[in-house]
Amino acid sequence: MLKVLREPTCGLPYAAAILLSHIMLSTPHAAATSDPYSSCPSLDQPICIPGKHHHACMQGERDYALIKGQTGPLVYPAGFLYIYSALYQMTAGGNIMLAQTIFAFFYLANQAVVMQLYITSHAVPPWVLILLCLSKRVKSIFLLRMFNDGVTTLLVNIALLLLIRRKWRWSLMTFSAALSVKMNVLLLVPPVAVVLLQAAPWKDIFLGTLVAMVLQLMLGLPFLLQHPHSYLNKAFEFSRIFLLKWSVNWAFLPEDVFRSKALATCLLLAHLGLLLLFAHFKWCKENGGLLRLLLRRLKGRECEMATKQDSVGQADSARRMLAVVFSGNLVGIACARTLHFQFYSWYFHSIPLLLWHADMFSPLRVVLFVCIEVVWNTFPPAVWSSTCLLFCHLTMLFELYNFSGWSVSKARRKSP
Repeated sequence: MLKVLREPTCGLPYAAAILLSHIMLSTPHAAATSDPYSSCPSLDQPICIPGKHHHACMQGERDYALIKGQTGPLVYPAGFLYIYSALYQMTAGGNIMLAQTIFAFFYLANQAVVMQLYITSHAVPPWVLILLCLSKRVKSIFLLRMFNDGVTTLLVNIALLLLIRRKWRWSLMTFSAALSVKMNVLLLVPPVAVVLLQAAPWKDIFLGTLVAMVLQLMLGLPFLLQHPHSYLNKAFEFSRIFLLKWSVNWAFLPEDVFRSKALATCLLLAHLGLLLLFAHFKWCKENGGLLRLLLRRLKGRECEMATKQDSVGQADSARRMLAVVFSGNLVGIACARTLHFQFYSWYFHSIPLLLWHADMFSPLRVVLFVCIEVVWNTFPPAVWSSTCLLFCHLTMLFELYNFSGWSVSKARRKSP
């Protein structure tokens, strides 16, 4: 017991497995539905792996506009279709217990990878790792609802682990695999690009990007060969119209404002502006700014983060890389056109690292963490919950921007 208290990761896998088994056995399977929005108001009942998409694909349909399920046309890239087709076959189209067992494995695998990220980077005190196992909503996303967001999150975290271990090509390939499941991975492209410019050789950047592009092409090839416009328009649809009733982050807005192009334009400009501010003044501060970093790399010079090879330097660099990627992702989350409940998995596992990366009192960190969790477990979204979420996001961004220890040398002097 003392060992578990001193090193929480010793007992967390066992506790998580016991808790997941309890959830699987205690949730009534009769409440299962294949419509994740209209039929399950609590969002805590199991969802069958939808089969209509996969039937159409397996029967030879290659026009994405004609591949439809109970919630409408298929709007995810080809990787989603392949993974869920395989899961549909493995579960005989309706074995909920088997499907939940598979997704329980995904959840535990994701937790293991996330723990390795935190342990490698020495990002937080050991007790904070317990917070990563407490989210009711994240368990629902993985285990009960079985959303593709969980699969995407697992692949993204594997890619991040490869990134901090400087396996650049494998990392980019895994990011590409995650992108083939859901396009929210595009939010990570700017901060990951900055990390690569700061730490990776040009050869690895070029070959890794080439492999990532080839993987996307190969996965979508059956659809691109016959109906390229249909595939690109649906798999990477940027013009989708969302419903206000499912918006966790903008429930306080009037319907007409929420659906307006003006709001979408303002959010896009805010997103780009914040990325530029963080990239130039924070992420690349030790390099003299974003432009100077790019010019330095074009001249063939390495940056400080590319040369840290000792054990302490590796931990500092890993923490710095994760802080850059996670803060860039948070900017995208804060400026998102809408956030649905399953989107919580996009950034939940990064919240403790970001809170402890910034200069805050620990009680404030815990309060922000708890407030965010409460908001994401409030159904349906309310004015107060969306306002609270916006306040938490802006507070985190403000504290991160004001943090002076973004450089590797200063990060080395800062202990969690």
